[in-house]
This record gives sequence, structure tokens and C-alpha cells, in this order.
Amino acid sequence: MKPILKLFCVVLLGTICNAPLHLTAQKKTGFKVLTSFPIKSAGGWDYITVDGASKRIYVSHGMQVNILDVATGDSVGVIPDTKGVHGIALAPDLNKGYTSNGRANTVTVFDLKTNQVLKQIAAGTNPDAIFYDEFSRKIYAFNGRSKDATVIDAASDMVVATIPLGGKPETGVSDGKGKVFVNIEDTNEEVEIDAATFKILNRWKLDGGEEPSGLAIDRATNRLFIGCGGSKTMVVMDAANGKIFGKYPIGGCDGVAFDPELKQAYASNGEGTISVIRELSAGKFEFVENIKSEKGARTIGIDLLTHKLYLPTAQTKPVAPTAENAHPRPEPIAGTFHIVVVGK
Repeated sequence: MKPILKLFCVVLLGTICNAPLHLTAQKKTGFKVLTSFPIKSAGGWDYITVDGASKRIYVSHGMQVNILDVATGDSVGVIPDTKGVHGIALAPDLNKGYTSNGRANTVTVFDLKTNQVLKQIAAGTNPDAIFYDEFSRKIYAFNGRSKDATVIDAASDMVVATIPLGGKPETGVSDGKGKVFVNIEDTNEEVEIDAATFKILNRWKLDGGEEPSGLAIDRATNRLFIGCGGSKTMVVMDAANGKIFGKYPIGGCDGVAFDPELKQAYASNGEGTISVIRELSAGKFEFVENIKSEKGARTIGIDLLTHKLYLPTAQTKPVAPTAENAHPRPEPIAGTFHIVVVGK
């Protein structure tokens, strides 16, 4: 083979060998808004929980939880009297669901098959985010005003611990192996809790991350994806030691979801976008794109079977400031609340 031709073949082979990695790094999601599911009842909203296995969407909405079919958006039930509901946690192994009722300072327990309310449990002041740790079979309700966590034994529905957190908690997750993590919004920290002793093990500062709210975890790599709405940053952290692997631009988010199959983290931003961060390996991440959603869609749920995303929002109108509230939130326009469905 002539030297020039040989050199050309070597260069060409190198280009071909490197192409898959390059294309992977640049590949977009292909996601877009597919449809929306209207919910005509009145009230504000916060978190949304999607269960692909039962094909149900649980939507916090004012004083109740609306339950929709995940494929059609048809109403399949309502959990009533959940005053100021923020979040919904599911314990499918026990056939129970739990709602955090911010205005009632309670947690409602309901039957996942019949939607019948089973019990009301006293929590701290203004329970907000809530989740089920299947490892310890405990429900964690994070109380915004009393700045603590109410821990409920999901088998007996009895409160077994109250954990002072030293700040206003937001979303919590579990590694599935005995550790619980929660964002502390007003101190810009990630707190690690021992699920067996309910003791705080570590407090890690989110350098460059302000007002952390949304949180998700990749249990396979033990990586936390922390959506910081104040600084419009997603912080990627090692859940073992608090090491920060990177910070990526997002919007004013309240929610974060992670797809373990696609290895993608999604931050739902009130500006009307979903920021996507892809995990290339346990130590390498990249910003992918901003998917268009709708303004006000700040929280997010994911169907891990179909990979679709679900975001609640509504049209709003401005509210005049008062002496007591100089910067009031916009008011939802009656009849416009809906769930935005995003996917391929």
C-alpha cells in the first residue's frame, strides 16, 4: 500500500472508530409535547406521581388528588379532603398510597386499588415533599415550616420518628440500601440520613447551587441529580461522599426526574422548558438540550415503562401586590389546569 493511501486509511479508520462516541455525546432526546390531559376542578398544584405499572397518574390539586389513566388521561378516581396537598407517595408492596396535606398538617393513607381513605396521620407543620423508602418500608414526609421529617412505618401507619433537619426540606430520595437524602432549600445543603437509626450522617454544601428543590437518584451509580431553582443549576453529586461532579444550566425548576434506562435526568422549569442532563458514565455527564414544555410546568413525573414525562400546569393571571405580600404568585385561571405529556 502506498504511504499516502495508508495514511488516509488510518485517518478514516480513526474517524469511524470515534464516530459512535461523538454522535452519542451530541444526540438529542427527540422528545416533544405529545398531548395534554385536562382537569377541570379548581385549585393549585404541586407534585405529580406516575406509576407505569398500575397505569395511573396521581396529581396534587388543591384539596384533593386527581387520579388519571396514564395512557388516556381519563379520570379513574379522586382522593378527597387532602387540604393543601403537595405530594403523593406509593407503597405498592403494601397496596397503600400517602398524601402530604400542607394545610391540615396530616398525611392521608389510601388504598391503591379502591382509592378508599384508610387513615389520617398527624405530621409536622406544612408537610410538603413525601416519598416511600421501600428498603426500610418507611414513609418520609418533609415538613416545610417545622423544618423536620415525619417518619411513618408503612406497615402499621404509626409515626416512629421525627428528624430535625436544621432547615426547610424539599424533595427526598433513597438509595434503596439504607440511606435517605433530602434537599435543604434555605441552607443550600444535601442531607444524608441513616434509614435504620434516623440519624443525620452528613450535611454537604451545594457550592454554586442555591434553593435546591427537585431531586432524583441513579441507584446504579449512586449519583444524585439536584435541581437548584435559585441558581438555575443542576448539581450532580456522589451520594457516597458529597463530591460534586458537575453543575449544568437549567431553569427555575421545582422537580427532577431520572430515567435509569435512558440515563437521563430531567429538570422541569417554570419558564416552559425541560432541561436534560445525560449520564455518560459514573463520572461523566453532559447537558443535552432544553425540551419545550409549557410555562408554569415546574414539577414532573416519569413513566419508567414508556419513558414519557408528565407535567402539571395551568394558565394564570397576575395578582395585585399587597402590604403583606409584595410579590404574590399568579393565580390559576379556572378550568385551564392540565397535564402536559412529553415523549417521542
